[in-house]
Amino acid sequence: MNLELLRRIIGGILLVSLIAAGFSKPFQEYISIPKEITLFEGETYNFSKAAPVSASMKTEAAAALKQEGSEVAVKGKKIGKDEMLLELAGFPVKKVDVNVLRDFKVIPGGQSIGVKLNTVGVLVVGHHLVDAKDGKASPGETAGIKVGDIITQINGQNIEKMSDVAPFVQEAGQTGKAMKITLTRENGKISTELTPLKDKAENNFKLGLYIRDSAAGIGTMTFYHPGSMKYGALGHVISDMDTKKPIVVDDGQIVRSTVTSIEKGSNGNPGEKLARFSSDKQVIGNIKRNSPFGIFGELNRGMKNGVLDKPMPIALSHQVKEGPAQILTVVDDDEVDLFDIEIVSTIPQKFPATKGMVIKVTDPELLDKTGGIVQGMSGSPIIQNEKVVGAVTHVFVNDPTSGYGVHIEWMLNEAGIDIYEKSEEKAS
Repeated sequence: MNLELLRRIIGGILLVSLIAAGFSKPFQEYISIPKEITLFEGETYNFSKAAPVSASMKTEAAAALKQEGSEVAVKGKKIGKDEMLLELAGFPVKKVDVNVLRDFKVIPGGQSIGVKLNTVGVLVVGHHLVDAKDGKASPGETAGIKVGDIITQINGQNIEKMSDVAPFVQEAGQTGKAMKITLTRENGKISTELTPLKDKAENNFKLGLYIRDSAAGIGTMTFYHPGSMKYGALGHVISDMDTKKPIVVDDGQIVRSTVTSIEKGSNGNPGEKLARFSSDKQVIGNIKRNSPFGIFGELNRGMKNGVLDKPMPIALSHQVKEGPAQILTVVDDDEVDLFDIEIVSTIPQKFPATKGMVIKVTDPELLDKTGGIVQGMSGSPIIQNEKVVGAVTHVFVNDPTSGYGVHIEWMLNEAGIDIYEKSEEKAS
């Protein structure tokens, strides 16, 4: 048994024993843990059948808990006994009393942006039948290729865009030799062979697949950090409209966009911002990450919203309060405005999660123009007590006046920005 597994098992036994003895808070205050977890492949530990704790283990635990009152040093960090036991058991813990770096500020967004994503390889978005001399068939479907698969290689050559595929298809069709295709499917690689069929009407060879190598849309800028020029936008992952799966990004760009009209939302029918990319189509930043918390990258230059253009402090998840707040967003042309909302509920999250707040639009002007939260508004920064606290993410389908917000803390983390003040380490 390796040392890491042994450490986790001992930590788990200690924690269960001390909870039973009343010395520690229940597990559920930190994280939901199943009775049985797999620590390593093929090795399972059952907490409901914990082995007896030896006398030496009890002695070591008691001695540790007495050090410096209720705090001990684990891996150079000074933490409480509950956190220590969770770390011994191998479970990460975020303390809710951490501080933000002194003078850490971001510049809030609110601007409408155009998003252009280039995928890794080419994405399969559908199948179609090829009308060949022996009947109708889809070579791609016959080869076991599924919607959502990403074609990354053909005959050992990397595929980056749709135009890379055509020469291989025609060559295979003319020679009758099957194409060797490498696919990415849900983080795994799959190999298959495909022989194209010749379409009788068009007299060329086809895969029987619909494929795409890029995607475009609009959203809202949330923030950028003036020191690093790193930004965050949208507040949620971009998924392919056909496959409904998150788009795996190779690279991408953001450009300015202009809102041309609003389709007002109603119960059961979320509204939408209709926008176009600005006429200059000037790239204002790159896209390096598409995650459940939004899109992230670096700006080429600073952006102004014309309302709150100065750097503002942020609030961590446990500092956000229920009550009045505001959002920055665009509903006409490229003019950013400040609108009133209510934070109905907020969760002081210890772990990153996309739905940290429930918000409700209360501004009469915004309700009149949009009906509440509409598509394209995702990413609009939420301001409370002169701090950036989060971003709009989703609308409630049956109540477009309300929706979810994500805490700014997790978007900053996804952007690769360290916001936490580090405590001084004690010498051992």
